[in-house]
Amino acid sequence: QVKLVESGGGLVQAGGSLRLSCAVSGSAFRAYAMGWYRRAPGEERELVATLSSEGRTTYAESVKGRFTIARDNAKNTVYLQMNSLKPEDTAVFYCHAVGSYDYTTLELWGQGTLVTVSS
Repeated sequence: QVKLVESGGGLVQAGGSLRLSCAVSGSAFRAYAMGWYRRAPGEERELVATLSSEGRTTYAESVKGRFTIARDNAKNTVYLQMNSLKPEDTAVFYCHAVGSYDYTTLELWGQGTLVTVSS
């Protein structure tokens, strides 16, 4: 069984920082790419950041220079470091992965972690 488990969300004041974690269960899972999405109240899901197996990254224009996606292969964990947070960043953040497991291709989503930024 393969799952993505997010953690690290919470309440923070504007200008503060949070680090989200996404732990991948299942050592046999090999991710082609991983990323973070978010859904703000009343809005559609938005791509925030992606990280390929080769280390390439992409970011939404609204978070460039403030957010950083990284990984720790030894811990099977992907992180999203969020600095200079703004109230507009308030959303449920979801971890996402595409990879292979048991000779099949899987697309996985975490359950979401809430980030609330107060002014």
